[in-house]
Amino acid sequence: MNTHHTSLLAGTLPLTFTDQGHGRPYLLLHGAAGPGALRGLADALAPAGRAVLPTHPGFDGQPRPEWCRSINDLALLYLALLEKLDLHDVVLVGNSMGGWLATELALRASPRVAALVLLNAAGLDATPAEGLTDPTTIAPAERAAYAFHDPARFGAAVPRPTDPAVQAAAQASVRSYGGAPFMQDPSLRQRLPGLALPTLVLWGESDRIITPAYGRQLAGLIPKARFELVPAAGHFPQVEQLDRVVACMQEGV
Repeated sequence: MNTHHTSLLAGTLPLTFTDQGHGRPYLLLHGAAGPGALRGLADALAPAGRAVLPTHPGFDGQPRPEWCRSINDLALLYLALLEKLDLHDVVLVGNSMGGWLATELALRASPRVAALVLLNAAGLDATPAEGLTDPTTIAPAERAAYAFHDPARFGAAVPRPTDPAVQAAAQASVRSYGGAPFMQDPSLRQRLPGLALPTLVLWGESDRIITPAYGRQLAGLIPKARFELVPAAGHFPQVEQLDRVVACMQEGV
């Protein structure tokens, strides 16, 4: 695995990403938990593919320019990264907020992008009764129980920064990117029927932050989507059921 540092958008934004493998490219887009939540998936995809895993501006100590505030801003950034790396036939993979970002990238209809994989993705407007709960409203001691099928085993499996300043910067970035209403774009319902890419929607069956009912609703709006539940997994199926997720991706995209 190689870590790279580059500058995009006319030099206005520095970006750090890891790049490993030499096959079909996957662009992995993380959510509020940070890139550590996708590190294992990147390692698993690299033997047969090329896994590119960026760290969003504002996470893990990376700078975030004042203008970089929204999912749309991040979408522009990662379109520029695809061009910079000259990637083609790309599979976009996004978890949680990163799934929303991957969806937004897919809707831009870049000829470089060939398929979409959503892992417990956010973005669709919904109420808690419809399956979307703002994790910041959950008591910290209870969040692992909401996010994991087996919190005792996996609750500490997603590495987090320990520096308070780095944590605060990441939290501020999440609030900015998440917008208002938090983690929702009401326009997606109107735009998703125009998404032409083959799409695999994988959902941890035990997720209490974004429930399977929400996932089915999301998949139902995408013409070429296939929805599949991942048993014994919560909000991070790629962490709790890595082998199953990789197998589904190899079969489905």
